[in-house]
Amino acid sequence: MSEENAKSTGASGGTMPVFRLEKLYLKDLSFESPNAPETFFLKNPEPKADMRLKLSNKKVDENHWEVCLEVSATVKDTKSEKVMFIIEIEHAGAFLLQNIPEEHLQQVLNVDCPTILFPYTRQIASQASVDGGFMPFLMEPMNFAGMYLHKMKQQQEKKDN
Repeated sequence: MSEENAKSTGASGGTMPVFRLEKLYLKDLSFESPNAPETFFLKNPEPKADMRLKLSNKKVDENHWEVCLEVSATVKDTKSEKVMFIIEIEHAGAFLLQNIPEEHLQQVLNVDCPTILFPYTRQIASQASVDGGFMPFLMEPMNFAGMYLHKMKQQQEKKDN
């Protein structure tokens, strides 16, 4: 038995699932501070972020999928209402998915893959805000499993109505 077959074939002779991150890459990054340098001199600023997250995926070939996180955040000073900065990130990963049972594929794409991607996306956002002259922009951890379950529940309720 070849080494590759030994890795992907279980003791029962069945083919084992393979799930691996192949590549991380930045598709798009935008950072704007439209009110600089005035925002650097605000007295006791109270920043507030309005953040949106979008998750998408697409099949690249028979065994590879692209999973993409799109983050858009606008940070304003709540006192002056001035926009401090706007950051937009499109960060993706190419994943090798082989022998994943069809009933588990959507969970892998919507929970497992973005859970791996998110810390890297968070670091990009933090570094971009620091490079822009601001404090690190630290996105709160995301519960992709909870978001996926909520989405599935909403879809089931639509079917039931």
